[in-house]
Amino acid sequence: MSSQPPINETVRLYAPGTPERARLRAVIHDMQAAAPHRVPLHIGGRTFDGHGERISVTAPHRHSLTMVEAATATTDDVRAAVDAALAAHHDWSTAPWETRASVFLRAADLLSGPFRDRLNAATILGQSKSIHQAEIDAACELIDFWRWNVHYGRDLQDNQPVSSPGIWNRMDHRPLEGFVLAISPFNFTSIGGNLAVAPAIVGNTVVWKPATTALLAAQVIMEILEAAGLPPGVINMIAAPGAAVSEVAVKHPSLAGIHFTGSTDTFQHLWNTVAANLGTYKTYPRLVGETGGKDFVLAHASASADALLVGLLRGSFEYQGQKCSASSRAYIPRSVWDRLRDPLAAATEAIPVGDPAEFSTFMGAVIDEASFRKHEAVLAAARTDPELTLVAGGECDAEVGWFVHPTILATSNPRHDLMQRELFGPILTVFPYADSDWPSVLDLVDTTSPYALTGAVFANDRAAIDEASEHLRYAAGNFYVNDKPTGAVVGQQPFGGARMSGTNDKAGSALNMLRWVSPRVIKETFVPPTDWRYPHQDPD
Repeated sequence: MSSQPPINETVRLYAPGTPERARLRAVIHDMQAAAPHRVPLHIGGRTFDGHGERISVTAPHRHSLTMVEAATATTDDVRAAVDAALAAHHDWSTAPWETRASVFLRAADLLSGPFRDRLNAATILGQSKSIHQAEIDAACELIDFWRWNVHYGRDLQDNQPVSSPGIWNRMDHRPLEGFVLAISPFNFTSIGGNLAVAPAIVGNTVVWKPATTALLAAQVIMEILEAAGLPPGVINMIAAPGAAVSEVAVKHPSLAGIHFTGSTDTFQHLWNTVAANLGTYKTYPRLVGETGGKDFVLAHASASADALLVGLLRGSFEYQGQKCSASSRAYIPRSVWDRLRDPLAAATEAIPVGDPAEFSTFMGAVIDEASFRKHEAVLAAARTDPELTLVAGGECDAEVGWFVHPTILATSNPRHDLMQRELFGPILTVFPYADSDWPSVLDLVDTTSPYALTGAVFANDRAAIDEASEHLRYAAGNFYVNDKPTGAVVGQQPFGGARMSGTNDKAGSALNMLRWVSPRVIKETFVPPTDWRYPHQDPD
């Protein structure tokens, strides 16, 4: 198998009059017409309804459209998924590398071709993503994850020690002993497909718990993997309450690792649960987590106002700000803010908000009622907050769906709660600062938030760029210069942050794949010695 790096999947633009536009529109229509879709458990090669509570999931942008009906897993169902993963471990972990790799390379080609529209449509309807956001996530990024991780896994096989004469040293890149628990969020279809698949590529077997609000896309991912020839039990998908997963899977003696993206509170709960049960595991579980951020845009007085406007709009409001990388706090010098404020407000007010199945839509709805009510309360409080000024937006509308309009607030307090707290929605808070305060603003950016996921600096002054890069070295795991802090591409910008943003194991890189192997060194001596004594012991 070639070790040449893959080529990133080409993003389709779905321009008027193109065949891909017509095909996607037809699939969206058919998927809506066939709703609600039954999403079963996938355990050990079988699909069946869970034995727990029945749930329904509506489209975030349309209360009247029920997209998913499912029965959740009980603790017994979770236990069955763990048992299936453990039963499949031997055959999968000892299968030839090419056998495992071929499944996921085929899955990538199936997603690139016949399944592309179906997974994009599931993401648009189930998670309220616009056409472009679904394409770059559900199609391109997931295809890239699967192809690039096979490439990184292949390179691991070539990572071998040197051998001296008469000795053959080699490295056996074993999967972890036990099963991996993958817990994925609603906001990126590609994250779900990566968290479950990355450990499996190098021989692990997996129990995968996707977010309830992303079940439709998760079901299509399982259809793709099974069509690609994934053996039974290698990846077992369950719709399950967190309590059942924590009670059975997290505490199981054979837990070998957790691959997680979600909230900081949940990850810390998982870590505490693992710590409390440390003496019961067969091996120390690997914990790999990405937990969000309060991502910044920092502008210098030399910044281009036009570039900054685009960076703020796209970085803050694409997918309703529901990206862990989305910019939600900005520091802009007064000289730039005075020129930027009015055009930025006008552009924000002009953003099309609505049904993401419409090709003209830029922003859909936030994911569910809990998210809507949180943002509604924040905007209500902002109206009477003397430290905040509404620049644009500020409206919420729940009549048809959970719509929070893109909002920009200016603050006189650089340590205001909205400059520190992750909201996970389309609210950007701006602190306009005196141009001469640039050095102290660097400290503000670094110390105001507990997170360190992404950040961006806009400047044309090279010295300012270098100063920001050095001063903010630990403030972001992904640092952007004159670009929005979102849109990391697999193989180009491996993704992850530290501090309260996670373990920074860089999804989409060889660093992440290393977390899912436990190497064994083998030394083989061809002609072993037959005398236990050393020459220095001989008499003169």
